[in-house]
Amino acid sequence: MKNDFKGIKTELLALVEEFQALLDAAHKQAGMVEAAIDKNRAACETITRQLAENTLRIAAVGPIKSGKSSFVNAILGGDYLKRGAGVVTSFVTRVRCGTGLNAQLVFKTWAEINDDIEQALVLFPTLDWHTAKGQFDIRSETERAALVKALEALAPEQLVSQDARNANSVLLSSYLNGYERVKTLIDDEPALIRYNEARFSEHRDFAGNDDLAVYLKDIQLEICSPHLDRHVEMADCQGSDSPNPLHLAMIQDYLLETHFIVYVISSRTGLRRADIRFLSIIKKMGILDNILFVFNVDFSEHDALEDLQELQRKVREELAILRPDPEIYTFSVLLDLFRSGADNLSDKDRLRLEQWCADKDLLNYSDHESQRFRNDLQKKMMNESAVLLLQNHMARLLVMCADMSKLLKMKQELLQADESRAADIVQRIGANRQRMAQIRSVIKNTLDGGIHKLRKEMRTDVDRFFDPHSTDIMRRMTDFIRSYNVPAWQEHLDNLATSGFANTLYNVYQEFKQALDGFIAETINPEIFRFIRDRERRLVEYLHAVAEPYSAMVEEAIAEFQGTADNLGIDSASGSIPARSFLPGIEVIRQTSRLQLPPANAAMRYSAKVKTEAIMRLGAYKFLRAFRKLLRKPVDTDQGEEIQALKDGVARMKKETERSLLFHFKDYRENIKFGYIFKMVESASVQIADGLLERFETYESDLAQMVALIDESQSVKAQQEVSFREIEASADHLYHRSLNLRDRVLEA
Repeated sequence: MKNDFKGIKTELLALVEEFQALLDAAHKQAGMVEAAIDKNRAACETITRQLAENTLRIAAVGPIKSGKSSFVNAILGGDYLKRGAGVVTSFVTRVRCGTGLNAQLVFKTWAEINDDIEQALVLFPTLDWHTAKGQFDIRSETERAALVKALEALAPEQLVSQDARNANSVLLSSYLNGYERVKTLIDDEPALIRYNEARFSEHRDFAGNDDLAVYLKDIQLEICSPHLDRHVEMADCQGSDSPNPLHLAMIQDYLLETHFIVYVISSRTGLRRADIRFLSIIKKMGILDNILFVFNVDFSEHDALEDLQELQRKVREELAILRPDPEIYTFSVLLDLFRSGADNLSDKDRLRLEQWCADKDLLNYSDHESQRFRNDLQKKMMNESAVLLLQNHMARLLVMCADMSKLLKMKQELLQADESRAADIVQRIGANRQRMAQIRSVIKNTLDGGIHKLRKEMRTDVDRFFDPHSTDIMRRMTDFIRSYNVPAWQEHLDNLATSGFANTLYNVYQEFKQALDGFIAETINPEIFRFIRDRERRLVEYLHAVAEPYSAMVEEAIAEFQGTADNLGIDSASGSIPARSFLPGIEVIRQTSRLQLPPANAAMRYSAKVKTEAIMRLGAYKFLRAFRKLLRKPVDTDQGEEIQALKDGVARMKKETERSLLFHFKDYRENIKFGYIFKMVESASVQIADGLLERFETYESDLAQMVALIDESQSVKAQQEVSFREIEASADHLYHRSLNLRDRVLEA
């Protein structure tokens, strides 16, 4: 993954460092304004910091067992990530370049763990063992023992949901099974554990073991790999077909931060229904354009190259329905991985590698496609992302170099001028300075008014989007809840006799929660993400539209200043190449502001009162039945009151769920509005204003000091003139080198 990005970034940092040295030299000279120098220094520090923070994120996604971890390992050139991790893993494993091997594991807090368990216990069939406080605490041996007993008492149908192990029972069992191993690592604050070098492989115990992975919030690996640059982060995401919809929400959160998505499809299965479903979600989120497809070849599944190519053509046709002209690369990630670490292979894997290498047709095709993928990814990272991450910094450096060169040239002219000519220079330039001050005031007032109007518009848009009475998206959620019909209702009724009322209500609840969580992750969240991205684009377009006329005014004012300087015989080499004021785009604004969307995880928060009310209803129906018997009146079957209580419980559960979710999304709306959108508006306006006005600040503050140069003695003037000439020549040279670097990036 090495490419020219690293070299260009290194060269840009070197240019910034050289400019900082020029500022230090200028600071020592009389007639230089300290405030202007300090502002340029601060700008250089910002560029350096942001270049260090700028990260290209590449996410490997796809269904379980498609080869995502093997793909990331193959790119890294070593078996670093745990392959074949469990499906309960609920985090994204991020990999960055470091000086050595280092695994950083962040654990949940006791409060977060207990809250997870509490939510899994909502409507649990047997709550009579629960503490008097009603809040489960896994640190209590009595509580753990009671939960073990309660899980053992569950009927088989409560342990299975939609032909897979019930996610809640897996979660509870995993917490209990892993407790003794991790109890010393958990605290009231998120704990960070590092495994360096010799202990690096221990992180796999957590990533590949559900009983331990359930305690984790995050894993970040640092690897010293020649194939991974420091500005790149690769991520191995959880399987997109995980049975837990909340895992899908976590993947969605990460995908919003990525620049490129690599979707891995196994040649064993081809494109499945789960793939189409997940790719449709990505399309709804509006991020399907930056996706590459790796068709991961399993050599043992294909007798000949022609068979593989036929399957590849079929996959391409299916993908084209969602993504016209999909970019597909067909190669074996496991083959690449085995060959990168051939010396450390097991005997079994060595035999597999030898067998694969014997099939020359498949081998050569895979190698060609693998190299094509790496080359194309490098080009995309360079051509598309280098401009996004570097252009703003280059523009700022060009402006600073050009302005320093021109101002120093002007100061040299003042030092050479007689008193009459010097006064003329100061008077004529002062008029330009006054015009700049007027334009500055107009720009500031206009942007302030625009921000006020934009905030009002954004507030209205966000409120309307999350209003269940105004937009379709919230109505669809409430309609889903209200129209939900319990599947296999008769089967649940049949289970009343064998499983009991509480167990049956729990089963119904689990199915409902799974269905609703899935609906939110697949339908609601993508629409929210698209809406937010649309608002981001809208706010940048609006502010650019407001600022664009003033950008022309700024350039006109700078051109007038240059014209005045030319008429006075003041010129510099960089003066003939204007440095345009740069208005940052959404990517630059987003990265500079370092804002993050609130997590998409809209986990439902229910109370146990649904069950309590249902049981009370059941008691009331049973009392009524007994009372009717005493009166010798006809009564229903023995299960009549239980069936009615179950129906009432389901109705109450749906009503409580709707109320809970509407409250959740109201809170989520306020977080998006005040914690993200409004802050993005403020950050964008500040950055755009800086882009327009930072040149004015340099000229205004510096020109005010020029008259002081006239009164200096001839010997001092001569000495200053030499120093100014040297610094000006260096600034002019630095300008042209920066210009060449920018042109290389734009032409790449």
